[in-house]
Amino acid sequence: MEKDFEDFIDIKQLSNVVNMTAQAIYHRIKAGTFPAGVKIGSARLWKSAEIDAWLSRRNEKSGGK
Repeated sequence: MEKDFEDFIDIKQLSNVVNMTAQAIYHRIKAGTFPAGVKIGSARLWKSAEIDAWLSRRNEKSGGK
């Protein structure tokens, strides 16, 4: 049986996608305003779809800018 797995991105990729430093991302996670991602071993990874959804909500709140 074959499963479809979502793409995951690491902090470096995430930082480029959302145009924020890793420090700013972790600050927002702690504040509860950014998806926390998942911890796999010592790494933290984020689902691409979850980040896309967060970006869409953020754009809607800012009037699509």
